[in-house]
Amino acid sequence: MDLFEYMRNTAKEKESPLAARLRPRTLDEVVGQQHIIGRDKLLYRAIRADKLSSLIFYGPPGTGKTTLAKVIAGTTSSEFKQINATMAGKKDMEEVVTAAKDALGMYGKRTILFVDEIHRFNKGQQDYLLPFVEDGTIILIGATTENPYFEVNGALISRSMIFELKPLSVGDIKELIGRALTDSERGLGIYGAEITDEALDALADISGGDARHALNAIELAVMTTDKSEDGKIHITLPVIEECIQKRVVRFDKDGDNHYDTISAFIKSMRGSDPDAALYYLAKMLYAGEDVRFIARRIMICASEDVGNADPQALVVAVAAAQAVERIGMPESQLILSQAVTYVATAPKSNSSCGIYEAMDAVRNTGSLPVPPHLQDAHYKGAAKLGHGTGYKYAHDYPNHYVKQQYLPYELDGKEFYKPSDNGYEKKIAEHMKRIKSEAEGTSKE
Repeated sequence: MDLFEYMRNTAKEKESPLAARLRPRTLDEVVGQQHIIGRDKLLYRAIRADKLSSLIFYGPPGTGKTTLAKVIAGTTSSEFKQINATMAGKKDMEEVVTAAKDALGMYGKRTILFVDEIHRFNKGQQDYLLPFVEDGTIILIGATTENPYFEVNGALISRSMIFELKPLSVGDIKELIGRALTDSERGLGIYGAEITDEALDALADISGGDARHALNAIELAVMTTDKSEDGKIHITLPVIEECIQKRVVRFDKDGDNHYDTISAFIKSMRGSDPDAALYYLAKMLYAGEDVRFIARRIMICASEDVGNADPQALVVAVAAAQAVERIGMPESQLILSQAVTYVATAPKSNSSCGIYEAMDAVRNTGSLPVPPHLQDAHYKGAAKLGHGTGYKYAHDYPNHYVKQQYLPYELDGKEFYKPSDNGYEKKIAEHMKRIKSEAEGTSKE
């Protein structure tokens, strides 16, 4: 690198966004993701030893996928190439492969290819890379915000290690903001800015685990706020709200307000009030609640409060949970809204809660014996023990039903499932009553 190129790169770095300037240069500078880069973890050891196989980093924006690739670039002795799948074409990949073959053949040096947003590659582009990954010409590192099991070629998946990056914790975000405000070399330390605890809490919470979002906001706050009479820049909650163009909702994910809101959300669905349910859904989404947590609560409500009154409620809730995993925000708010309004307006029944009464019976009575005629008869000697003897095969009888003892004899007549008169469950109750009545009539004849 000559002097002019060095000066150009230095000037470019100074003009780069804060998130780019503060990007960690070593593993020890990386904040968060200790479940995959902790000192005792495989990925940490592999990077330090420069013994990498192909990798795919999967996770939400701002969680460190590109950062880890850059750290690897700074620590590896291999050649490092980077392309973005949204802009790269086959020609770009051919150039990388050609250079990789030359480096391996002439110098015995392997090449690491980092493909950002690898899910944007079509099947043909992914297939092109496969043989070169397979023969070791290229070590592939892919980064994607989408589930790779849906979006990446199965053959590439089978030849790669998948690492899921999680949204950064509130504590991680606070640490990054602290670094940004105190680092005078790459951060904002020269401006003498201070942030109030209230503003720091709000920014860390509303960033939703996205480091880039938090750093962009704090940079804007510092650069647009005048110094006070004491010569310092004071970043307060109103300043943060203005910079992120979003009013901070009082919603502490670990405090009472969190539990109050989710409680009201569930009770509104249970109470068949879709308007209130949507309001509390919006409040949680606005405050950055994990959509997967919300989806889990909808699934539980679909079983606990709707149940067989509308069996489709659980189907819709499960489909919504799977969809938000795959699609992400902001589109997931529509999917959650559909599920919430379906569950809220569905006929209600809590008859599935009969499982709790059944659990109590097991707990209180111990392990009661299974009636002999229901016991397994598919082994030699079972008949001598009386196992299976006298069992009536339901499909041999009218309505595919025959009365016989199914519960342990000690619980004869006990009812755990009591269908309600709502929705489809009313049909269930009528059906059960009819087949039992007809069976009684047949037995009397």
